[in-house]
Amino acid sequence: MTLDPRKTALVLIDVQAGMQEREARGERRNNAAALSNMRRLLDAFRARGIAVIHIRHASTEKDSLLRPELPGYQPIEEVRERAGEPVVVKCVNSAFIGTDLEERLRRDGIETLVIAGATTDHCVDTTTRMAGNLGFDARLVEDACFTFDRIGFGGRKERAEDIHHMSLSNLDGEFATIETTDTVLAALDKSAAA
Repeated sequence: MTLDPRKTALVLIDVQAGMQEREARGERRNNAAALSNMRRLLDAFRARGIAVIHIRHASTEKDSLLRPELPGYQPIEEVRERAGEPVVVKCVNSAFIGTDLEERLRRDGIETLVIAGATTDHCVDTTTRMAGNLGFDARLVEDACFTFDRIGFGGRKERAEDIHHMSLSNLDGEFATIETTDTVLAALDKSAAA
């Protein structure tokens, strides 16, 4: 894999304090290293001057931890945006709906999106699907995403690992290429050496 730094952006989705609040309340998630992998990606993109876009969810749901007036809306400090890095605020699952994300990407000549964040089966999945449908080369970083256990259809308890894996399986090949943090970092190194 290669990445053209001039045509690539890292998109970090909903890495907000509300996710940590869910864990603190006892909700179990997968991919314990996801946040540190997001940080590795963020550091690598910043060091090379490659575009980084932060997506923040401003929930309109009454009981959501991601409502703008609540502490859970704030970014997780470890991957907080820096001055000059755009923050795109959305109110639905897809970062492309009701925002200027597509316009920004087209204006800046971005063709490849390296996508990470939370949660795999909701906003990450929806944004990745739309990125693929809009013609972007979507690269979803599987070890830099996570989700939570939940009660699924029919009342069955679904494990976060299974939900995560099925989401990746549904996206792979049709909407996105599934990557790891290491494959993305190797591609950045390869591109820098070329």
